Amino acid sequence: MAEENKQQNVDSLYIGLVMSLEASAMQSMGKMMNPMTGKTEKNLQQAQMTIDMLDMIEKKTAGNLTPDEEKLTKRVLYQLRMNYLDEINAEKDKRSEHKTEESTIEKEDTKKDDESADKERPDNPQNQ
Repeated sequence: MAEENKQQNVDSLYIGLVMSLEASAMQSMGKMMNPMTGKTEKNLQQAQMTIDMLDMIEKKTAGNLTPDEEKLTKRVLYQLRMNYLDEINAEKDKRSEHKTEESTIEKEDTKKDDESADKERPDNPQNQ
């Protein structure tokens, strides 16, 4: 009986660890509010580190987990990886949009500078 209670405690601790790492990674991806600050914050490097730790735990515990623990670990890792990819792609899209906006602004500025330079040229008929 005592041995069974001890095993249930270990199982609960493992599940708590996995869920804690999941929450940490989700907070780092800005998917959950940080309960300490009350804000959503994004740190994708931290999220990747947390996912890597959970991946390491999965590998180190292979063959020692109950079927439910194994399913939980695989499900959490899958969901975290998919959310991480979404965030990485969103960052790339944001950078791409920003570059497109900058390029458009630069082209407009160049066009204005060219028009201005043309007006100031002595051989421009408008200046005569």
